[in-house]
Amino acid sequence: MDHDEKELLARRFEADRGHLRAVAYRMLGSLGEAEDAVQEAWIKLNRSDVSGVTNLSGWLTTVVGRVCLDMLRARGSRREDPLEYYVPDPVVRVPDTADPEHAAEVTESVGLALLVVLESLSPAERLAFVLHDMFAVSFDEIARIVDRTPAATRQLASRARRRVRDASPAAGPDARRQREIADAFLAASQGGDFEGLLAVLDPDVVLRADGGKALAAVSKIVRGAEAVVAQALTYAKFRTGALPLLANGAPAVLSVANGRPAALMVFTIAGDRIVELHILADPERLAALDLSEEDLGRARY
Repeated sequence: MDHDEKELLARRFEADRGHLRAVAYRMLGSLGEAEDAVQEAWIKLNRSDVSGVTNLSGWLTTVVGRVCLDMLRARGSRREDPLEYYVPDPVVRVPDTADPEHAAEVTESVGLALLVVLESLSPAERLAFVLHDMFAVSFDEIARIVDRTPAATRQLASRARRRVRDASPAAGPDARRQREIADAFLAASQGGDFEGLLAVLDPDVVLRADGGKALAAVSKIVRGAEAVVAQALTYAKFRTGALPLLANGAPAVLSVANGRPAALMVFTIAGDRIVELHILADPERLAALDLSEEDLGRARY
C-alpha cells in the first residue's frame, strides 16, 4: 500500500470514527473501552487487505463488533465488582454550552437505564441486539461474528429485545418538565421535605450507587420511595456544590467538593415521577468526565 492509499484509508476511517465509537459505547458502556475498541479496529484495518471491500463502513462496524464481543467475554471472566451496582460511563455536558466533540458523536439517545439493562445480557445477546436493532446490521453478518446460524442469531436478538422491553421504563415527559422534576427532588432534599420527595418519586423507584473499587462501601441498591427518601435526606446533610448537567440526554446533577467532582446523580423519569436514580461516586471515573475547570466553577453552593 503506497502513501496515498494509506492517506485515503486514514481519511475514510476518521469519517467513520464517530459511528464506530457509538457502536462500541453501546456494546461496552465504557467510554475508555470504546476508544480502545475503535483503536483496535484501526490496527486491524491497517493489517488487512480491504481492496475488495465494497462497504468499508459496514466492514469496520463488524470489526468493532467482534472486538467488543471479545472484550465483553474477557470482562465477564475477570469481573470483580458486583454487576447489580454497576453504573455505566455517562456522556455529560453542561446545558446551554457547546457540546463536547465526543458527546456529539456518541449520541445521547441511549440512556443509562438502557445501558444498565444491556449489562445484564450475555455478550452474544448484546451484540445481536446492538448491531441489529440499533445499527441495522443484518443477521447474516452478525451470525458470522458470533459463529452461529442467522436463525440462532435472530433468536439472540429476540431474547435481548424482550428483556430490554420488560426492564425499560416508559417514556418520560419533555426535557423541560424532566428538569423541573429533578430540580423539585433536589430542592426537597436540601429542604428536608419528606412529603415533597415522595411526591416526585415513583413508589417502586430504584436507586443504584456505584462507588467503584475506591469507595466500594458506597455501592448499593435501594428500592422503594420511602427508602430512597431516607437515603436522599442523609446525603443532603453533606454540603457540596451542585452543577446541573445532562447525562446521556437525561437531567443530572454533579456534586462538587473543593472544585472536584464528588458524585454524579442521573434521573430517569417516566410520566411525572422519578423511576430510577443512578449515582456514580467512583473517583477514578468521575475524574475522567469531560468537564473543564470552567464547567466545575459553575457549581452553585
